[in-house]
Amino acid sequence: MNCDCTNAMPLLERMFEVELDFLGSDGRDVQSLARAFHADVVVHEPASLPYAGDWKGLEGIAALLGRMRDAWSDMAVEDMTAARVEDTVFMSCCLTLTSRATGAVIRQPFAEVLHFKDGLLLDGTPFYYDTAEIIMQSSVRS
Repeated sequence: MNCDCTNAMPLLERMFEVELDFLGSDGRDVQSLARAFHADVVVHEPASLPYAGDWKGLEGIAALLGRMRDAWSDMAVEDMTAARVEDTVFMSCCLTLTSRATGAVIRQPFAEVLHFKDGLLLDGTPFYYDTAEIIMQSSVRS
């Protein structure tokens, strides 16, 4: 297997750029997500989060991002590292979330396993360090 760290970053940078552009928009241009997401994309969010479940297709990703926008007033990814083996990318970073409801800031390690097809995200599974903290801090004013 060929592991290539440098080849993973352009995929991730484009994916996060498209996500942030969509989050900063009115959320109506679902087709703008096609710049980074495959038409058959599925993202598997943990059952304990406010946006739990499997989000399918561009409409599903748009709905997921809408739910994230409802939960967080600010999201940031820092210190991202990644490795790519063929069409699979393993990514880790520090994720910072600011609760829209409470103003609480959550900062914790975050990782994802991402499968790409033709340079577009086909399947993604995020791993949050502490979903209990995310739930607690997003619903209790600090």
